[in-house]
Amino acid sequence: MSTTTSITTSYQGEFAGKFVSAALLSGATLANDLITIKPNVKFKEVMKKVSSDAIVKNGSCDFDSTSTLTLTERILQPEEFQVNLQLCKKDFVSDWEAISMGYSAFSDLPSSFSDFLIAHVAGKVAQKTENTIWSGTNANEGEFDGFTTTLLADADVVDVGGGAAVTSANAVEKIGLTVDAISQNVYGAEDLQIFVSSNVMRAYVRALGGFATNIGGAGTDNKGTQWYSGGAVTFDGIPLVLAQGLTANKMVAAEKSNLFFGTGLLSDQQEVKVIDMADIDGSQNVRIVMRYTAGIQHAIGSDIVLYS
Repeated sequence: MSTTTSITTSYQGEFAGKFVSAALLSGATLANDLITIKPNVKFKEVMKKVSSDAIVKNGSCDFDSTSTLTLTERILQPEEFQVNLQLCKKDFVSDWEAISMGYSAFSDLPSSFSDFLIAHVAGKVAQKTENTIWSGTNANEGEFDGFTTTLLADADVVDVGGGAAVTSANAVEKIGLTVDAISQNVYGAEDLQIFVSSNVMRAYVRALGGFATNIGGAGTDNKGTQWYSGGAVTFDGIPLVLAQGLTANKMVAAEKSNLFFGTGLLSDQQEVKVIDMADIDGSQNVRIVMRYTAGIQHAIGSDIVLYS
């Protein structure tokens, strides 16, 4: 009789937060701490915005309250999401056995079959979260409104671009258009970044390689298209950050402190379960259940530039 694989553990409670954390924070935006992460948002969090007119007046002997202070607010309200997945052990156990026996070049290996399955699902959740942060639409199943959606809806956000595609021939011009639109109150801020889609990053890297552009005969350091080896990239001294979730020809210039991701990551609402159905219905199926909350919000729209 052949040996069968049976999962007898269920992950929930204390360990659930760790697995959901891996799923949510493995995307580049969150893993690299590119925006402000606010955990433990049970229901919603109110972010106050303060604006005022000219508060400095000529000196006098009297107290004259002539300035106007306006308080407004934005709501960061993570939405609830779930993963209900049924997998057949037979389809995955051979891969896990090969990994556990050392037939792999990877050193970070799952110690149990259940960990292997959770890691598989967590990678999918992380990628979905990354895409939704930037390009999600609440009307779509499994998504919340991403930054592209919320920024387009905010009349205070500075919109540039007019839909023009970014290529290696015009990348410097188009990124420059975004930089020129940055508020003087924001320009020079320590945490200011320009988030760009993958095609914009590729176009800029190629432009700096020179040859067919006006950058120079052989581009940066006279290395041509081999100048770039995956390091940091800047434009006019401002970090250029690849946001994989942004769709083509999109850029967002904003401070990290002005973009927020909220989740109930450390709350008791988080849940991850691995359920082996063998003892329940005699099948070789395994069910994975995840429940988590996630959402984004920006604070000051007038301090953000959107190229779209």
